[in-house]
Amino acid sequence: MAKATTGICLVDVILFSFFLVAPRAFAAAAAVTDTLRGGRNITDGETLVSADGTFTLGFFSPGVSAKRYLGIWFTVSPDAVCWVANRDSPLNVTSGVLAISDAGSLVLLDGSGGGHVAWSSNSPYAASVEARLSNSGNLVVRDASGSTTTLWQSFDHPSNTLLPGMKMGKNLWTGAEWDLTSWRSPDDPSPGTYRRVLDTSGIPDVVLWQDGVERYRSGPWNGRWFSGNPEAATYTTNLITFQVTVSPGEMSYGYVSKPGAPLTRSVVLDTGVVKRLVWEATSRTWQTYFQGPRDVCDAYAKCGAFGLCDANAPSTSFCGCLRGFSPTSPAAWAMKDASGGCRRNVPLRCGNTTTTDGFALVQGVKLPDTHNASVDTGITVEECRARCVANCSCLAYAAADIRGGGGGSGCVIWTGGIVDLRYVDQGQGLFLRLAESELDEGRSRKFMLWKTVIAAPISATIIMLVLLLAIWCRRKHKISEGIPHNPATTVPSVDLQKVKAATGNFSQSHVIGQGGFGIVYKGQLPDGRMIAVKRLHQSTLAKKGKKDFSNRSLDLYIFGDSGLRLMLNWRKRLGIIHGIANGVAYLHEGSGECVIHRDLKPPNVLLDDSFRPKIADFGTAKLFTADQPEPSNLTVVVSPRGYASPEYAWRGEMTLKCDVYSFGVVLLKTLSGQRNGPMYSLLPHAWELWEQGRAMSLLDATIGLPLSVSGPDHTEMEDELARCVQDAPEERPAMSAVVAMLTSKSSRVDRPKRPGVHGGRSRPPLRESELLGATDNDDDLT
Repeated sequence: MAKATTGICLVDVILFSFFLVAPRAFAAAAAVTDTLRGGRNITDGETLVSADGTFTLGFFSPGVSAKRYLGIWFTVSPDAVCWVANRDSPLNVTSGVLAISDAGSLVLLDGSGGGHVAWSSNSPYAASVEARLSNSGNLVVRDASGSTTTLWQSFDHPSNTLLPGMKMGKNLWTGAEWDLTSWRSPDDPSPGTYRRVLDTSGIPDVVLWQDGVERYRSGPWNGRWFSGNPEAATYTTNLITFQVTVSPGEMSYGYVSKPGAPLTRSVVLDTGVVKRLVWEATSRTWQTYFQGPRDVCDAYAKCGAFGLCDANAPSTSFCGCLRGFSPTSPAAWAMKDASGGCRRNVPLRCGNTTTTDGFALVQGVKLPDTHNASVDTGITVEECRARCVANCSCLAYAAADIRGGGGGSGCVIWTGGIVDLRYVDQGQGLFLRLAESELDEGRSRKFMLWKTVIAAPISATIIMLVLLLAIWCRRKHKISEGIPHNPATTVPSVDLQKVKAATGNFSQSHVIGQGGFGIVYKGQLPDGRMIAVKRLHQSTLAKKGKKDFSNRSLDLYIFGDSGLRLMLNWRKRLGIIHGIANGVAYLHEGSGECVIHRDLKPPNVLLDDSFRPKIADFGTAKLFTADQPEPSNLTVVVSPRGYASPEYAWRGEMTLKCDVYSFGVVLLKTLSGQRNGPMYSLLPHAWELWEQGRAMSLLDATIGLPLSVSGPDHTEMEDELARCVQDAPEERPAMSAVVAMLTSKSSRVDRPKRPGVHGGRSRPPLRESELLGATDNDDDLT
């Protein structure tokens, strides 16, 4: 840290010997002001006060000490000293003098008669200078000859307090550093054992040291706050705005107060506690908005390398190993010492050109120490993943910036130990590299089945098969015969009367929890089984449901700009397609009732933090029985025109195959990235490309073609998939058949027919706009 020295030239000593023998002449001219000019001095008992009255500079004695120091404090709270000049050189008398020397430096003399210099700003030479206490609490020495050049300022020499407008960090050109140092005790402001610095070796990260030992870390800056301090979200709304600078010349962190906000400060106490304090004018006290370390898991590297700390798990001494790892020393862990960390269970398999390794998502954490991590803020998270895959030394990766929603942007890659990892509220996601066998371990049967389809290396063949499925699903119907029932989509149902009986008719005495979506009740079924029932708030499903999914809806990514589109690589898009298919199949067959969604489209497909799809907006859903189709005189079509099946849009006929048709449209859009324009042009175009063997040309060009590696045999599946665009509903598949096709090689159907606009069926005359399909805005309808 840049420091002022106590040295002073001979001419300064001679000059101030005159002040010592004739102090009255200068004291007579003293008055309350914010500026000290040459020819004037400040003696013990006199002060400088900022123009707005917020800050005061003068002499004080801390606590029970009788020693005198020159400092700056909040006028409303004199004990809240935020800067001390002579921390190492206290005065033993009350005759101290502050003035400006001939050389242009601020000088503090002890006034004992010997001319001892207790402190000097050591400012650059200037013939005429002045020192002003600003409204921010910064004591600034400027050239008084008309220049606005700052020669010296107290903000460049912090004590234990960070005020609005100050900064911590490093000037990368000069090497000057700005950091905070605790007092030695409440009675002694000399530098104590704790030092708070900004780690500039990776992503900016505020670290607390004690005598050279790292004690506490805030977590890397993620664009909104330091990832281990989610509390910041509560006071950045109306209190302060963070200012983080990362440039070739400087890496720093600071903050500014919002207009009208109360006084605030961040202080490092002599006990090693960091506090964010806010002045409460009514009670005239400082309120604590944040305190760190906050609990045992904030102790640096408490669980060692590859360990994960959970403050809510005292039964395990708060420490556990990451997935795929075990304690390095079980004996030490048994003695509640986890500092030795964890070791990998299965070695990684990564060569020069190939790897079978994968990644497991560790969600909701403060990101590990980035001291030895590499950072690139100019690439996407998907590019980060690819870079990690290609680097056998890469052990984990994460987004560098969480602003903008979705999965974030930028890239942090760890090649050393994963250290100081803990769970925090609103934490980030860390993608941990594991051996293939560790990724498979513990998965359920349905996830294992999905892995055979999606988690294997993505191939051009698989992408083509799903593309052809999109074509098929628009036309195929004859699937109920010969298609085995899929037990994975069947869930036992309980009728409403039994639920009411079990919960005492949703009695208040049965309430065990409540959330944004509804109230949770405990209940007991007639067979004695205890159940939990969530009763949803219908009015909040559409609005709040969408808001609570942090990655929002599918349409934002497949129709968004290139950055958003790239966040859904082919692996994720296939996973979303599979999830939607399972969801619709469950609506149709899995609950014991036939539920038609009637409004299936990308805006109604919500995505969670892992981009898993959830079908939403059931306000238009309808129960259906096979022998009771929608009345032919139906006049209101719920689905947007681009997603409504021909028989529904033209004749008002509603069957389960209406959802199948909409699913086919969603598939085509998910793969092609084309908005809901003239669908009747897109479908024949897709068919032509398939017949010409160029189906891959329909894929979203933003992402690029998938890897051309071997995939499953697809000769028979191509014909089945292509039946997705048959006009007649009886030629479209049931959703259970779609799911079977995605997860099985045994499904066989006849070769599809070429799609047509009219399909040979009679219908009412259509306007030109209806024939062309939906407008560009239909995907935004809700």
